[in-house]
Amino acid sequence: MGLGAIDLNLLVALEALLEEKNVTHAGVRLSTSQSAMSGSLARLRRHFSDELLVRVGRDYELTPLAESLLPVVRASLRKAEEAMSLTRRFDPRHSRQQFSVVMSDYVMTVLVEPLLRAIAQEAPGVRIDVHPIVDGQIESETHLRAHDLMVTPLGFRLPGIREVVMRDRFVCIVDPDNPRLVDGRLTLRDLAEMPHAVSAFGKQLTHADRQLEMFGVMPKVQVSAPGFSVLPFLVGGTDLVALVPERLARHYAGFAHCAAVPTPFPDVPLVEAMYWHQNRHSDAAHQWLRETVRRVGATLDEPLGPAGQEIAGASAGHDERVISGLSAAS
Repeated sequence: MGLGAIDLNLLVALEALLEEKNVTHAGVRLSTSQSAMSGSLARLRRHFSDELLVRVGRDYELTPLAESLLPVVRASLRKAEEAMSLTRRFDPRHSRQQFSVVMSDYVMTVLVEPLLRAIAQEAPGVRIDVHPIVDGQIESETHLRAHDLMVTPLGFRLPGIREVVMRDRFVCIVDPDNPRLVDGRLTLRDLAEMPHAVSAFGKQLTHADRQLEMFGVMPKVQVSAPGFSVLPFLVGGTDLVALVPERLARHYAGFAHCAAVPTPFPDVPLVEAMYWHQNRHSDAAHQWLRETVRRVGATLDEPLGPAGQEIAGASAGHDERVISGLSAAS
């Protein structure tokens, strides 16, 4: 079978089969049936005179030839994608493009509003579908392929191309009347002894978890939530403490009854990056999306000023000094 007998779709199927190492998963990835993928695998096996995928127990493994084929197939498809995109143009003013973006609730809180404002001005017909991060997603190439962008912290083994979007740092949030607050400060001993409210992303350690671990604190978790955004509302009126990104704490300053104070350890930056699959890299519409996210992120990526400004909600009985302190620091 010569090159003319193989169409581009079969090459796409080959990449999916080699990366997923599973006929069913490859079919789901390409939105095709298992029988169709089995037929593609049979054609590829005849062409290469090799099994490509061999069963080992309940799983499949690549043959040595398949292992050597994978980088070549990836590179070939990237070149094909680049060649096809050379004739494409993207006009944001008249586009009806729909983009799919995955991000944490924290990034949704601080980035989506200015991003949507920028898009509304430049591309009023463009639609953005925002999806939350789910367990197992931030280290999966399959999920990265299914969306245009994923915005997550650095530190996870997410494949693809990445670019830093914005930076932040963590602060501790507590009830303003928590007796452990002394001169607007908590100690490492306080963090070790206080009950914690934490964000949970499946089995993944968050950046906050890593920071506490780095400084020898094993938090006593009393409550967990699927993200950071709800934590300011759990802390008020309790003896809980939580670590949240400072920009998020500032965002909820007028709503949640809590004070944000500096962590009792040196700042360790929280760096958020956008990730995308290589097959979208040369697409003109995707380039426009990345540039827009990059530009909006740059407006947020400003110095936060001295750590330790208290942040509190505007609920009845709150200390007005705390609220004015936020205004001066913003």
